[in-house]
Amino acid sequence: MTDAFFTCQKNVLLAKSPSTQIEGVFAATRGGSVPEEQEALLQQWLEEGVENLSASESVPAVRKASVTLTSDWLEGSELLMTSLSDLNTSPEVTWCADQQLSELSASASSELQDHAVAELARLPAEETVTVGGSATWAAVVPQTDHQTANSAGINAEVLNDDPAVLAWSLACDAQTVPPVLPAQPIQDAVPFYPFPTEVPYHEILWRDWEDLSVQPCVLEQVSKNTPLFEFRVMSYNILAQDLVEQGLDLYVHCHPDILNWNYRLPNLLQEIQHWDPDVLCLQEVQENHYWEQMEPTFKEMGFACFYKRRTGTKTDGCAVCYKHSRFQLISLSPIEYFRPGLDVLNRDNVGLVLLLQPVLPESLGLKAVSPLCVANTHVLFNPRRGDIKLAQVALLLAEIDKIARTAEGSYYPVILCGDLNSVPDSPLYKFIRNGELSYHGMPAWKVSGQEDFSHQLYSRKLLAPLWPSSLGITDKCQYVTLCQPKKLGRREYSRDFLLQFRFCDVACERPPHLVLLEGVTDAKLVASAREHSAVTAVLKRHNSLSFLAKQWLFVCRCSGVIQHGLNLTSVYSHFLPQRGRPEVTTMPMGLGATVDYIFYSAEPVESKAGRRLYKDGALKLLGRLSLLSEDVLLMANGLPNPFCSSDHLCLLASFGLEISSL
Repeated sequence: MTDAFFTCQKNVLLAKSPSTQIEGVFAATRGGSVPEEQEALLQQWLEEGVENLSASESVPAVRKASVTLTSDWLEGSELLMTSLSDLNTSPEVTWCADQQLSELSASASSELQDHAVAELARLPAEETVTVGGSATWAAVVPQTDHQTANSAGINAEVLNDDPAVLAWSLACDAQTVPPVLPAQPIQDAVPFYPFPTEVPYHEILWRDWEDLSVQPCVLEQVSKNTPLFEFRVMSYNILAQDLVEQGLDLYVHCHPDILNWNYRLPNLLQEIQHWDPDVLCLQEVQENHYWEQMEPTFKEMGFACFYKRRTGTKTDGCAVCYKHSRFQLISLSPIEYFRPGLDVLNRDNVGLVLLLQPVLPESLGLKAVSPLCVANTHVLFNPRRGDIKLAQVALLLAEIDKIARTAEGSYYPVILCGDLNSVPDSPLYKFIRNGELSYHGMPAWKVSGQEDFSHQLYSRKLLAPLWPSSLGITDKCQYVTLCQPKKLGRREYSRDFLLQFRFCDVACERPPHLVLLEGVTDAKLVASAREHSAVTAVLKRHNSLSFLAKQWLFVCRCSGVIQHGLNLTSVYSHFLPQRGRPEVTTMPMGLGATVDYIFYSAEPVESKAGRRLYKDGALKLLGRLSLLSEDVLLMANGLPNPFCSSDHLCLLASFGLEISSL
């Protein structure tokens, strides 16, 4: 006990909550300053205990002591399904010093332990502890026997280095909470003052489940007695530990203990286990943690798991897990965005695309359900390099196009998850949702909308074409080798035919009657010798082009328009109408933003003011876990915090796939 009194570890960081509603775990601060009165009190306990020992007994060096008042706790899943009004906890306090208690429990006498317990029990019901010069935190000390009805007795136990009693298990039955006596001052000691009562973390960060099954399209489906294959999808950036340690300046608002991986991992796993998704898409998964800890745990939970580490020297990547009782794997396609020699694809981000077959219960008989394409990615963060972000997304969409395309040319339902490092209504977001983007001349920083660099004199601009033809990706985000064959009977001036002439002298010459549009029709093209020779060979077979064809060729090559045909819309609306504030999924440096998304396939109905509107098709959105606003997260000291162990919030949605007869 040489380092006593006690510092906050796990849930004492929750001590902004009422002391009767949280569980406290306290560990001594190494090397921290200790009031002399407190140190003298502990030394007195030790000396009195030693005097009671026989001469043949010796007292080992005490480095860790523990006194715990235990009671029955609700499990995490029970807690989150309980009304907030029913949440209340019995006090549990663990007082710890610096090291293990193994030597003490083996050789120290019971008289010394009993004496220490008795002294602790006589302390006031609520005190505050100053932690190494930081703000004071409320602490609950063990109650005496007559105060602890319906609770277990006081036990001395050995604590692990990281007790990590999960923050999700916060409550017990309200009837087991003993009354709290008023605090009394300790004679000749530094006065303690109770910490002001505030709303607990689990109430601040409470997230409602929004039932969307009452939508007209879903009700119509139910009225037809058409069954649905229901499943849940979670997307979660769990914050790789290596990235925490490389950027500690981003987390100066966090107590060091809650940034410890041994603290964060149990919190993350219990959060995932509580929401019980059928498909789990994770970003920032550290490779060694995945193989050593997460994959074995997920397999025990019934998941089949696939992982792709970022290229280069990066130590984290993306993972996609699905419950093998609900889905079977049809195909798997990992994606590396890095392409040697291409400035627009020179970063180490990755993605995963899976095609899954839902498993139907045998009781349904001769029924069938469409395969499901699930994609997961983490796009480059750099706000200044929107050109790279756009190229990475185009590569991902091309891979989805290949995996999800049916033999008839349509698409299986698609769910796209990930951290796109782009805000809602940014050009990148609009491209995914509306299926089209004109990017030529656009400042690169504007693509993601993360920051405004318009004040800078020079900024990188996107020029057409964004990527070279050698990449094998068309401006419709499809692989060239997989483009649909030309339909018979098409006229000779088809799009593919005209593109053969995009570098010929006639096409590079600006038609005299073409309207001059800055950044669109004022560009000049310079063809390489190889491209020029290829065009010459084509021109030998086709001696002339019409004026309209030449004009279209010039505009097509210079306009810089990319498209895709997947018809994707977002699960979330990105706005909280009841609060009148935008939703946020992350909060770097105290500023809330939405950068995480779940997109899913829908049917377009119309377009208004450049925004495409959708309705649910074969894949129906049945519900979602609500997000929070920036002001709410500020009340909880931002992200991460003792309750949420990542700097991102998890996204969760429930879907239904139409089940049809064979």
